[in-house]
Amino acid sequence: MISTTEDLISLMERAHTTDAVALDTEFVWERTYYPRLGLIQLALSNEECFLIDPCAIDDLSPLGELLADSSVVKIFHDAPQDLSILRAATGADPKNIFDTRLAAGFAGLSSTLSLAVLIERLLDIKLEKTQTRTNWLKRPLAPKQEEYALDDVRYLRAIRVLLLSRVLPNTAKWLEEEMARYDIPKSYTGMDPNERYLKIKGAGKLNQRSLTILQNLVIWREKEAKKRNRPRGHIIKDSVLLTIARRQINKKSQIQDCGEISGKSVESYGDAVMDIISTSLAQPAADCPGLVRHIKLNKSEKETMEKLHSFIILKSDVHGIDPPLVGNKNELKELIQNPSADTGRTRRGWRKEFLAEFIS
Repeated sequence: MISTTEDLISLMERAHTTDAVALDTEFVWERTYYPRLGLIQLALSNEECFLIDPCAIDDLSPLGELLADSSVVKIFHDAPQDLSILRAATGADPKNIFDTRLAAGFAGLSSTLSLAVLIERLLDIKLEKTQTRTNWLKRPLAPKQEEYALDDVRYLRAIRVLLLSRVLPNTAKWLEEEMARYDIPKSYTGMDPNERYLKIKGAGKLNQRSLTILQNLVIWREKEAKKRNRPRGHIIKDSVLLTIARRQINKKSQIQDCGEISGKSVESYGDAVMDIISTSLAQPAADCPGLVRHIKLNKSEKETMEKLHSFIILKSDVHGIDPPLVGNKNELKELIQNPSADTGRTRRGWRKEFLAEFIS
């Protein structure tokens, strides 16, 4: 266990001289807004695997320097959350990332495979997944916890080599382009608070004024959750915010009737909620969000969608990629309805190249 700054610096000096290192994190994220980092795993090879103790080391900047070193590949499995947590912990922007989950999708495999399944499929090694609900903040760690954590990085270098060997030459540039997105923090640091309201189930059924209330309530809740370092739902649940917005309530006492919310929460947040409702109702229509657009296809467009699905499946098979990587259902619907538009993932980079034959 690396538990001193001196040992961390020494390990990082070695890591900077390698071509690639494997990394993972373990954290606790139940009663806080921000994940509490409990452990960092790093492997220089399948034999040289280390545990870094962020609970004992106050300054993780040496690790940040490694993360930012573009000459060293950093290998993760399902990278976004780890990158977000490590960026916050070190203050560094990670560069040159390789995500084995994503890479599997360009190597003739599913892009949603768990690490355990991927290791078993490529290396015929079955991992023991017995510590998934462990408390990574508690010390000392038990031997089984340590072994479990080390296994999460032990095989990543080998997995990367095997995946790259399976990627077809014409597809390799698409994989490189996709990995390059991780050099941009915005790709993994989370949703824009101004757009988070769109993720609340039922938002699409609200009228414009209620949608404005919901958007402003969600923005306020995000700030409150960060300030108090509490989960969003511990401030006010999504379902309660939706009901408040739909009813456009005008009295603080009515909040209690909008779902699962305690009297204590009403007392703590009620005045702020009422102020937001009042401000939202007075907000100029030009500044209100547009209604949530539900994309519906007509008969002809549905036929085109079926042809597009067939095209994607056939071409994906030729190039050895997982079809869902090309685009999700809504993205493909938008492509069909507005083939000449220049916005969205399907109009950029390798996806545009992939689909060019169909939309030309």
